Amino acid sequence: MRRVFGLGLIALSVLPSISATSGPSWPAGFETAIRIEQLRADLQFLADDLLEGRAPGTRGDRLAARYIATRLAMMGLEPLEGAPDYFQPVPMVGVTAQPEPLRVEVRGQTLEFRPVQDFVVWSGVYEPAVSIADAPLVFVGYGIEAPEYRWDDYKGQDMRGKVLVMFVNDPPAPPSEPNLFEGKAMTYYGRWTYKFEQAYRKGALGALVVHVPDMAGYPWTVVQSSWTGEQVHLDAAGVEPALPVKGWIREDAARSILQAAGYSLDDLLRRAARRDFRPIDLGARVTVELRQEARKFTSQNVVALLRGSDPHLQSEAVLYTAHFDHLGIGPAVQGDAIYNGAYDNASGVAAVLGVAEVYAHLARQGIRPRRSVLFLMVTAEEAGLLGSLYYASRPLWPLEKTVANINLDGVNVWGPTEDFVPLGMDRTTMDEALQEAARAMHVTLRPDPFPEKGYFFRSDHFSLARRGVPAVSLEAGTHYVGKPPDWGEKLHEEYVARHYHQPSDEYDPAWPLTGMAQTVELAFRTGWLLAVRDSRPVWKPGRAVRVPGL
Repeated sequence: MRRVFGLGLIALSVLPSISATSGPSWPAGFETAIRIEQLRADLQFLADDLLEGRAPGTRGDRLAARYIATRLAMMGLEPLEGAPDYFQPVPMVGVTAQPEPLRVEVRGQTLEFRPVQDFVVWSGVYEPAVSIADAPLVFVGYGIEAPEYRWDDYKGQDMRGKVLVMFVNDPPAPPSEPNLFEGKAMTYYGRWTYKFEQAYRKGALGALVVHVPDMAGYPWTVVQSSWTGEQVHLDAAGVEPALPVKGWIREDAARSILQAAGYSLDDLLRRAARRDFRPIDLGARVTVELRQEARKFTSQNVVALLRGSDPHLQSEAVLYTAHFDHLGIGPAVQGDAIYNGAYDNASGVAAVLGVAEVYAHLARQGIRPRRSVLFLMVTAEEAGLLGSLYYASRPLWPLEKTVANINLDGVNVWGPTEDFVPLGMDRTTMDEALQEAARAMHVTLRPDPFPEKGYFFRSDHFSLARRGVPAVSLEAGTHYVGKPPDWGEKLHEEYVARHYHQPSDEYDPAWPLTGMAQTVELAFRTGWLLAVRDSRPVWKPGRAVRVPGL
């Protein structure tokens, strides 16, 4: 049979049997369970103003979690041991920092910078007041220590008692070494999370990452909306670095400090791109002061199970994930203060619920995959993947029995595509199932068109991958059916520039959601293959995720 997806036709293979062999094995008629009207209802509710942006520890957070749990229960999916009501409690602390202006003394000058406009800082220490007075300011290049690349920005220098300044992202790969730090693609060393972790390991008092928009992959407005107001942390020891001060400094402000110290940011970019770079004491002293309010609360992950049919394989599971949180209520933009997060990530939750509906529909007919299937919607992704980090450290299903993770974060709402981008596909043998599913749908799988932005490290599949679970995050491509070749890339650029982490990320009733249905289909087909085959996916040689310090 064929299904019409908006402007194009997507062919569906309908095969009658469930097989443990290497051939395709999708149950007949599964596509009837993918209903756009249900996807729309879930998306519209989760992105409604009633939920007030779904920030962890708020009324909207609880409403969203209860809605998701109710939907899973209505499908007939089971709760897990340890989450009898479908909820895994996640202990958290919310910290609201009120920084004083940042002061830098350099060469007899006093430079002062404004909170939010020029810099954003918070603390990994939950005390009423945090103060760093007159600390040396040291530039450490990209702040990376990576033995496998023979790279060390610290060169053994003592960083205790200092505040570090560093660039975001990885050093650029020179023509003589095109695969340095995986070439154009960002590695985990380029992520701000690593920069703070490494600064903490080095004994620094604080770390400021210089926000250069092209290098960060998003504008300063995203820093302002994401890291101001209440910052959420796990109330669990040893999960996050207890760095007294961590934050971002705007490019213009960093240029002012460096110029006053006798340096050029552009020159330091060139110097930091070399292996022989050594830390530079800027001859400047910095003072950072924060007043903080903290509250402890419990948020929740939501999880449900479809038990597999094979007594020998049902102890293994394929895991689907999506995060249901967003930024809550924040600074008003054009009169709107609710950060609804419709695309990011009410769409992903609606899609995972859509996948669950397919499995539940088949189960009611007595058709189940051999392995079990888990559906996990996590909290606090926007705060640093916290819900999935908590689950990965305290899994409700053994990670060694979790054969694969398929993550959905920001699901295409604009129409069908001719291609998909499974982030991380090149790292594991999951690519075999993905390619087979794509062929059945007559779509193409392509590599990440924006590897420099490090999307592989920016969603919840990474929390599982860093613990050894083969994982991908499934995203639509940029080639939209019936649209000009550059339409998809322009759409992506516009979303990042205008709507990412802004109140304007709202549900639009004009969205066709045919692309979301297409994503649900690919996610189901791929997961089904992984759940019925004898073999389980493995990491390709040299491609397993390595997280320093883990």
